[in-house]
Amino acid sequence: MSLHSAWLLLLLSVCAGVWSVPIDRNPSPTEAPHEEEKPEENVDTGLYYDRYLREVIEVLETDPHFREKLQTANTEDIKNGRLSKELDLVGHHVRTRLDELKRQEMSRLRMLLKAKLDSTNTQSLQIDHASMLKQFEHLDPHNQNTFEAKDLELLISTATKDLENYDAERHEEFKRYEMLKEHERREYLRGLDQEKREAEEKRMEELKDKHRHHPKVNVPGSVAQLREVWQETDGLDPHEFNPKTFFKLHDTNGDGLLDEQELEALFTKELEKVYNSKNEEDDMMEMEEERLRMREHVMKNVDANKDRLVTMEEFLKSTQKREFNNPREWETLDDTKPVYTEAELQRFEAELKDKEEELKRRAETLRQEQDLLHERGKALDAQRKEYQQAVLEMSQRQNEQPAAADAKQPPTGPHGELQFHQETNKLEDQEVKTPVEQEADTPNNLPAEPPQNLPTHT
Repeated sequence: MSLHSAWLLLLLSVCAGVWSVPIDRNPSPTEAPHEEEKPEENVDTGLYYDRYLREVIEVLETDPHFREKLQTANTEDIKNGRLSKELDLVGHHVRTRLDELKRQEMSRLRMLLKAKLDSTNTQSLQIDHASMLKQFEHLDPHNQNTFEAKDLELLISTATKDLENYDAERHEEFKRYEMLKEHERREYLRGLDQEKREAEEKRMEELKDKHRHHPKVNVPGSVAQLREVWQETDGLDPHEFNPKTFFKLHDTNGDGLLDEQELEALFTKELEKVYNSKNEEDDMMEMEEERLRMREHVMKNVDANKDRLVTMEEFLKSTQKREFNNPREWETLDDTKPVYTEAELQRFEAELKDKEEELKRRAETLRQEQDLLHERGKALDAQRKEYQQAVLEMSQRQNEQPAAADAKQPPTGPHGELQFHQETNKLEDQEVKTPVEQEADTPNNLPAEPPQNLPTHT
């Protein structure tokens, strides 16, 4: 087992684990007996700061001093913050890399919070400041540039607390899934006429009955369940079942411990009796909830010190209990009470209705904004056309002005001299006449008066 895995086992021993797949205990004879160990894949803890957590672990492992302390550390050393004090003794290059990781994490959280604020209608919804501050619990927000011992202590304590609540959160998530499924079923039936509704209800009940008919499911951790794994998965004689050998076979890490992932792999055969992804009546979300219930049952009866790890000693002691030889059948989700009450379902439906109304209001707001943008677009398009028309008219006037100027310019002769028209010469002749001449030339339109005082001839 690598030191990285050792660290994760200690730090993430409270982790709820991940879904596992059946383990092949019958390798083909062509496989090399001593094949080189492949690097272990990182399992997502489900925490929103999972990547930051793992990167810090990987950097710390590169320091020889911290690596040495890690080898002798136990769960209590990590939980009480004793290991965090060793951070002051790590190399400078390690501290520099940790500082960089913290700055990147701070930047990531700021962007996430900004995106959340931008996507929220802050005018109609009250901002949950406490929830936002919770996003920074795994680091020291007052010191944003350097990674100190307090950051490591906060990271460990926050991860421990979050992972301890992980199972409860998964149960709550499954409850909401079941309530949503029942809500949609009722809405679907409400939309049918009486004849179709009765036929559909009958079909649904038949699917439930078909799902309930399955082989006996053994109690997880019982001798019947482990012997079945011993026979079908390990390929061994069920009459030669040996708990100590069984533990070693399924301790895939070889560290003398069974973690939650290794335990959940033991339940695959029992789950396959009830669930099949190809069957319409089988819900795979219910299968994962069933797997979680099985693991919690085994941990409750086997994990004596509640560290979420099973040692060889704890496992062997559990085989001496009376419950180990109990032949009773495991009660599946179908045999237990619903995970929600009718009152919880009604509150859930009320929440859905409120959310639906909020979405409608947002949709209406977006539609109004779209209409406003459309009207503004039409106004801008009209202004654009007016501008284009004005530019066109101005261009036409500019083209007409040189033509008019050319028309007023007198023609030139072969040597460039100006040639005037006859009318122009006449006009100039008229302009140079004296006022007397002009008066003489002016016609007298007055009527002729008879002569007066003329001499009288005798």
